[in-house]
Amino acid sequence: MRTSTGPSRRGVLGTAVAGALGVAGAGAATPAHARPAAGGDVARAGERVVAILLYDGFTALDAIGPYEVLCRVPGVRVVTVGVRQAGPVRTDTGELSVVAERALAEVTAADVLLIPGGGPRGQSAAGADPTVQRWIRRIDRGSVWTTSVCTGSLILGAAGLLRGVPATTHWAARPLLEETGAVWTRQRFVEHGKIITAAGVAAGIDMGLHLASRLAGDDVARAMQLGVEYDPAPPFDSGSAEKADERTKQLALKLLNDASL
Repeated sequence: MRTSTGPSRRGVLGTAVAGALGVAGAGAATPAHARPAAGGDVARAGERVVAILLYDGFTALDAIGPYEVLCRVPGVRVVTVGVRQAGPVRTDTGELSVVAERALAEVTAADVLLIPGGGPRGQSAAGADPTVQRWIRRIDRGSVWTTSVCTGSLILGAAGLLRGVPATTHWAARPLLEETGAVWTRQRFVEHGKIITAAGVAAGIDMGLHLASRLAGDDVARAMQLGVEYDPAPPFDSGSAEKADERTKQLALKLLNDASL
């Protein structure tokens, strides 16, 4: 528990910011009027809405990685969306829940649609849910960017949005992605028109930074990369299927599957 005598992280960061030059756009006034098109009071006038779908069994970092980058971008409003109601939504391990701020019916438009991946049960159920699929297609019709992280691309594919489209996903899901008609592409994230798909889990942070650049410019994106101190230097060189041996691949799949509901 933090005592009153020690500085909080917010206090330390606030002091640092007060003594530094502002990033372009960071000092812009907050608009005052609601944007009804996004549903109720989801956003203020002039804000760009990022809608992140949370379904039972999604993978936490697939959603939280991009969220952590985008939620601090000036002029951007990130809203988490549950399938049938707002409230806690279980992740794929069943040991963590994230609160969905709105339900599908309350969010009728967004500038950015983001679909996280999930465990096999959760991802498959979302991909087969006609309510989810109708909502995805509806939001996609008006979005500037429609995006996914990890096996979230399979949900986009189930909605018919990836036929003939270069895309990526988790390395183990490549055959499933190709079954949707997508053209699997070996990249950290793939942009094709308005569709942006990220590879497995942590690649969502890379995609989030790319979106930050598109939404607010390179200066803000660079600053956010520093803000979250995203400078990966992992202790092992096994972060892609091309680098890992077969034993590591099999163990990785076992660990993921054993931890999923």
